[in-house]
Amino acid sequence: MQVEIWSDIVCPWCYIGKRRFEAALAAFDGRDEVSVRYRSFELAPDEAVDLDQPLTQMLAEKMGVSPSQARAMNDRVTAIAAEEGLRYQLDRARPGNTFDAHRVTHLAADAGIQDAVVERLQAGYFSEGVRIGDHEELIRLAAEAGLGADTVRDTLDSGRYADEVHADEALARQLGIRGVPFFVIDRRYGVSGAQGVDVLLATLERARHELTLAN
Repeated sequence: MQVEIWSDIVCPWCYIGKRRFEAALAAFDGRDEVSVRYRSFELAPDEAVDLDQPLTQMLAEKMGVSPSQARAMNDRVTAIAAEEGLRYQLDRARPGNTFDAHRVTHLAADAGIQDAVVERLQAGYFSEGVRIGDHEELIRLAAEAGLGADTVRDTLDSGRYADEVHADEALARQLGIRGVPFFVIDRRYGVSGAQGVDVLLATLERARHELTLAN
């Protein structure tokens, strides 16, 4: 079984969804038959590399709400993340363009350590205040997750994997994916949003049942 997960590094619900999927997969007795691939989805493809403004201010401006309302939204998602064992510090988060971060995740996929790199990038952004569009920060985080720093630097400098990012986003449009996280199983079943562990597990079980009947 193949599970493809469309997500963005700076999407708070994507990190929550990642944890919930991991819990569902751990409870799935067919987990050894499952391969997981993270696909690229930019929530704000026209975003500047580094907005140089707090996340709360950016949210308030984009959503047309007051700073206090934006803080309340962040507080709510922070509390939900905590239930999944994630420590969000959104007051430190520095939003920016994620295109290059996605290129790094494709490099990581080819190296066989995509999950570890996605995890490190998300932790850096949500918990450590890392500037997600900064090349030096991306190199550092990816190296900590197991990629060679020189290889990451060469990839970022060369523009490699740009086509792969665009291809993921084109496929998302073809499949009708308009928001993330979005889980696709064997290109037959889709789960939209950071659904609960029970929903994700039930979908995995249904997909395996259907695959068994087909064979």
